[in-house]
Formats: sequence, C-alpha cells, structure tokens
Amino acid sequence: MVRIATVIGARPQFIKAAPVSRALAGVADEILIHTGQHYDPGMSDVFFEEMHIPVPTYNLGIGSWTQGHQTGEMLKGIESILLSDEPDIVLVYGDTNSTLAGALAAAKLHLPVAHVEAGLRSFDKSMPEEINRILTDHVSTHLFCPTKTAAANLASETIMQGVHVTGDVMADALAMHAPVAARSSEKLASLGLVPGAYTLCTVHRQSNTDDQKHLAAIVSALGDVGDVVMPLHPRTRRALVQAGLYEQAAQAMTLIEPVGYLDMLALEQNARLILTDSGGVQKEAYLLGVPCVTLRENTEWTETVDDGWNVLVGADRDAICSAAASFRPKGPRSDVFGDGKASERIASILADKV
Repeated sequence: MVRIATVIGARPQFIKAAPVSRALAGVADEILIHTGQHYDPGMSDVFFEEMHIPVPTYNLGIGSWTQGHQTGEMLKGIESILLSDEPDIVLVYGDTNSTLAGALAAAKLHLPVAHVEAGLRSFDKSMPEEINRILTDHVSTHLFCPTKTAAANLASETIMQGVHVTGDVMADALAMHAPVAARSSEKLASLGLVPGAYTLCTVHRQSNTDDQKHLAAIVSALGDVGDVVMPLHPRTRRALVQAGLYEQAAQAMTLIEPVGYLDMLALEQNARLILTDSGGVQKEAYLLGVPCVTLRENTEWTETVDDGWNVLVGADRDAICSAAASFRPKGPRSDVFGDGKASERIASILADKV
C-alpha cells in the first residue's frame, strides 16, 4: 500500500483534503502533517470536526510569521518528519506557504510531489500565492488540475508529464456538505438574517489587509452597500485595528467571528451577493449559483468570470458600489469544475504509484 504524507495548514486546504483523505482510506496509508499555519480554533479545529478529517499525525504549530520565516520553519519541521517516516509520495494542496514548504522539503529529498489544484495562475507575481503555485508545480511529479484551463497553463510552461485533469476537489466537498449545511446550520437564524436579503463579504488577502488605502476604500464601500455580513479573518481584524478602521467597519456592517465550513456554506447559499478576495469563495459562489464580486484585480478562477458569474473590481470604492448594485450573472453555469468525483480519480492515480 502506498504511503502518502499529506501537508496541510490553512482553512482552504482542510476543505480540499477532506474528500481526498476519505477517498484514500483503504487504498493508501496517509500521514497527515498540519503545519499550524491556521491555528485559531475557528480557522482549524472546527473544520476537522465538521468534515470528519482524521486527526493529524503531526501538528508543527508554526503559527503566524513573516513569509520567509514561516516557510523556513515549516520546511525544517516537514523535512524532519519525511526523513523519519519515509513516505512514498508527498501530497500538497493549493498555494499557501504550507504548500510550498511541503513541496520543497519533498523535492530536496527526491520524493515525488503530488499537487492538488495544479496549474492555477493569476499572472500576478506580486501575490505570494502565485509564487507558491509556480514553484510547487515546477517540482511536482503528479499535477492534478481542476480544469482544462489549468492544464493549458502548465503546458504553456512546458509542464506536460504527470498532468491529470481530475476536476475540482472543492466541488466534491461542496456536493457532499451543502445539503447538510442547508439542513443543519442555524447561523442565519442566530444572526436574524433573511435568505436573499443580505450580502456576504470576506476579506483576507495581503494586498487588501496590508494596504491601508485599499482597506479603507473597501470598508467605505461596504458601508454604502448595506446589509453586509463579514466573518472576520484574524489578519483582517488586526489590520482594521491597526489602521484605526475597526469602529467604522463595525458600524458599516455586521462583523462576526470566523465560522466553520457548514455555517459558511449556509451563509453563501442564502446570500443575494458575495463580495470576496478569496479564491475558494469565488468558486463556491459559482458552484452555488450566487453572483460574486471579487475585490481583486485578477483571479486564478478565470472560468467564473468567463461564464459571467464573477466580476473583478479590485479595491476601487466606486467600482465596488456599482457592482454591488447592478451586477447580474450573464449566462448559464457550466460543469467546468467537474462532476464531483475528482477525489476518487486522485486517489486511484496515487494508489497505483507504489
């Protein structure tokens, strides 16, 4: 049986890992390494509980640091585990520092790297995530692409071996958990929200939180949008406080603590509109059929824009207000993200790699 070391550390990776770990059970021996990149219970523990992810074999407890410090600490910790546990393959997800650290540790030990969500490109190298994606793809042996666009991006960089278009594992997770969220979440009731009568917003990107002009423009715009609910990422809370914008934000919208996966799905399902700078939330909005306004100048999920369900407005106050008031989807959604069986395909491919 193939022995797989899976490296995760952030909220989006927990969501992606849940269906894959389930598919790997019985066909692979999985060692789960949690870097601790997201360590707040609302950003970590609740996802393991709700999505029935196995308890991590290791938790490095790295926490928050600068980009280089965090990645370096992860690299040291992951390398030590790989040397002691001797896996056959190292599996990484997405585009975080945990992704890059896992991929580099494995590559330097000459272990095959499997990258779930390979081939995504925003074509903006000012984003740390873009650097992480590119470097991870170029040291990976098995590249699992969520879409044909992602595979084409790899081909343009002359990466064609080991590339598989599997569909998107987040589509698998959503198909499995959205009905549960619709039945069981009490988040709307607890907040007094009426389905279809509020706007959901998430902000956490470094380009928005660390730029006070961007953050101020977003907060100002959200005050005009009205009826906004924002689960507040710890980074965003700190940024609002440091910029002296927290009180303005609290008056402009309903700020709530980070929520688990099921509550987030319920909030997304019932929103009239989603405003976000998150890649995963853009995709979930598309899959759920909710119009999305993205607070970025670019996106790695270009299919959502091409199909007319997502519009890019950056941190421009007027553009945000205009889109929130007038944006309407322009066409039907497609099955561009697959049929909900991506995890099974990935597990089948990896199980044959002993």
